[in-house]
Amino acid sequence: MVAMTKRVKTFEVIFSDPSKTFYCGGDKVAGRVVVEVSEVTRVSAMRVLGLGCAKVDYAKGKQRCRQEAEYLRYEEVVRLDDQPADTDGSVVLRPGNKYEYMFGFELPMHGHLVSSYKGKFGYVHYYVKALMERPGQPALECKKPFEVEEPLDVNTPDLLSPTGGMKEKKVTCMFIPDGQVSLNAKIDRRGFCEGEDICISAKFENTCSRIVVPKAAIISKHTYQANGRTKVFRQKLSSVRGNHIISGMCDAWQGKTIRVPKIKPSMLGCNIIRVEYALMIYVHIPGSEKLILELPLVIGTAGLGSRSNSVSSQEGSVSNASQSWVSLRMPSAPPSYCDVTRDCRLDQPLTPLLDDFDGDDSPIFMNAPAFQFPPPPAYTETDEEYNGNARMLPVC
Repeated sequence: MVAMTKRVKTFEVIFSDPSKTFYCGGDKVAGRVVVEVSEVTRVSAMRVLGLGCAKVDYAKGKQRCRQEAEYLRYEEVVRLDDQPADTDGSVVLRPGNKYEYMFGFELPMHGHLVSSYKGKFGYVHYYVKALMERPGQPALECKKPFEVEEPLDVNTPDLLSPTGGMKEKKVTCMFIPDGQVSLNAKIDRRGFCEGEDICISAKFENTCSRIVVPKAAIISKHTYQANGRTKVFRQKLSSVRGNHIISGMCDAWQGKTIRVPKIKPSMLGCNIIRVEYALMIYVHIPGSEKLILELPLVIGTAGLGSRSNSVSSQEGSVSNASQSWVSLRMPSAPPSYCDVTRDCRLDQPLTPLLDDFDGDDSPIFMNAPAFQFPPPPAYTETDEEYNGNARMLPVC
C-alpha cells in the first residue's frame, strides 16, 4: 500500500522475501519501509507495527454483533543507518533520494497464533503498518498484509484412530408405520490433508416401501461468536452417491472414496471463530427427512501428512481397481469367440432410479439408457464378471 501526498512521493512497506507465501509461529518478518519525497520533509519518527487480530461482524435483526480478539502486537521505532539525526531523533528527507528504514521482528511461537482466515462473517488478518510522524502535521501510514498458517499435524494417535457410528429412522405414511431405514458407517481415521481420499465402509438397510438413495458429503462448519451470540454457517464442499435401494433390500459400501477438496485447514484455536469439518453420510428418503450420520474430521496442513498421503493414495488405487465392474488381465490362452454367450447387459452396474437431488420431490423412476453390446474380446484381453459390492443384497 502506497501513500502519496504533495510532499511524499513514495511510502510503502516491502518484505525481504516477497516470494514467501505464509509465515508460521517463530518465523521472522523482516523488510524495509521505502520513502521518497518531492519536497524537503522533516520526519520526527518512523514507527513500524506488526498487528494481527480476529474480528467477527454480523447483523442479528436490528442489533449489530461485533467482537475482536488480538493475537499479535509489535511496535518498533526504526531509524536510517546512514542519515544524521537531530538530538530528538528527527531527520530531514530531501527530494531525489530514496530512504529505506529496515525492520524485523519474530512472530510468537506455535500455539499463540491462529491461521489467517477470511469468511462470510469474520476474518483473521495480519499486517505490518508503518507510521511516518511529521512535526505539526498528521501522521501518514501504509500497510502490508501477510499470511500466517499455523501447522496442524494429522499424524497423531488420536487423529489416526478409526471412527464410526450408526443411525436408524422409522418411516411413517399418513401416521401409519412404514418400516425403517438404517445405516452403519465408519472411516479408518479422522485426520486428513487436502487431496487425500476418505475411505468409507458402510451398510444401508431399507425396510420401508420407498426407494432411498445413500449419499456422502464433506461439510464445513464455520462458527462465529460475538456479544454472547453464536452464528453458524454450514456448506457442502463435495459429495458422492451410491445406488438406489428398493424396499426390502440393503446395500454396502466397501472402500467407497470421497476426495478432500482444496480447503483451508481446520481452525480450532481462535476464541471467536472456529472452522470445523465433518463427513456426512446420509440417506435420502422421498417424502421424509434424511437419515444423517456425521463423523467429525480434522483437516491438517499439507506437508505434515506425507505418511498419510502415501497410505491413502495406495488404498485409493486398490479400492478404485476393486470397484471397477470389468477387470482386464492377460488370459492364459486366446479366448474363443464362441465362448461369448452370456448377456452382457447383466454386468452393468444397476441404473439408479433417483436423480442426484436432495429435495423432497425427486422423481421415482427414470428411463434406463440404451445399452450397446461390446465388441467381441480381442486376443489380448478378456472379460470377467464382477461380483463386488455394487449389487444389492436382500435384507437379512
